[in-house]
Amino acid sequence: MRHDAIRLRARLNGLVRGFFEARGVLEVETPVMSRAGNTDPNIASFRVEFSGRTGGGPRTRWLRTSAEYPMKRLLAEGLGDCYELGRVFRDGEAGGRHNPEFTMLEWYRVGMPLPDLVAETAALVREALALVGRDATLVRTSYRDLFRASLGLDPMTASLSELQAAFTGNIDPEGLGRDDWLDLLMTHQIQPGFDPGQLLAVDDYPASQCALAKVVRRGDVEVAERFELYLGPLELANGYHELLDAGEQRRRFERDHSVRAGRGDVLPPIDEALLAALEAGMPACSGVAMGIDRLLMAMLGTGRIADVLAYDFAAS
Repeated sequence: MRHDAIRLRARLNGLVRGFFEARGVLEVETPVMSRAGNTDPNIASFRVEFSGRTGGGPRTRWLRTSAEYPMKRLLAEGLGDCYELGRVFRDGEAGGRHNPEFTMLEWYRVGMPLPDLVAETAALVREALALVGRDATLVRTSYRDLFRASLGLDPMTASLSELQAAFTGNIDPEGLGRDDWLDLLMTHQIQPGFDPGQLLAVDDYPASQCALAKVVRRGDVEVAERFELYLGPLELANGYHELLDAGEQRRRFERDHSVRAGRGDVLPPIDEALLAALEAGMPACSGVAMGIDRLLMAMLGTGRIADVLAYDFAAS
């Protein structure tokens, strides 16, 4: 089966390149090592030390957790629509569905509204599924409507105690905040019930989960203009209407550092080059990141990432 998966990966890579070539989206390659790291408190970056001459730069470099920052710098330079299909690295993530190094597809569309990017992402997944004789229908819902329909509570206004009461699992609540409980409800009680034959796009996440997305007002609440795409219970992609405000982005990075400092975690350097690019002016755009290994797992109907890799972390 593993050799079949290796062959299928090659076919999928070819499909991806053909998909974007037909749409005029340029393939790029960006650095795997950077002087800046990912500040997201929920993501750990690998560090490497360079032993040669640095020209005054830092010896410590960080393996990328995605290609997002350098790709946005290219967008700010006016390169236009682009994608990258490459390896990314995350420390501490190894297990049944995770490998410390994995393949991510990331692309950006200048001037494209987020709903259109949802449709494009679903179209790519459906073409991939066709390689194994499968298909899936696309259904769209908001984060708020999903929680209301699944659990009968409003995730935007429910109190912390109401979120805790809705969780039926057994977990130590020490140190868990509101977003932690929302994530637990999603991953443990809502996500497992997703229809395996359905592509589900969930949008308008709580503003507190904005990451690098714009925040807008929808009626009585502020929401993050982002979406996640699921095939059955597997999350495949995460897309944003990209934030363009350099000042707001700096504040988010600094807020990440504050959370990390409170935990005693490492503080990766903030990406000043990205902030400079935003300050110079990045065009309005939407972007999405898709886990290729996750997509292969969904295509083959396996819950083990090792089944779609030549060699996983334990064997490499």
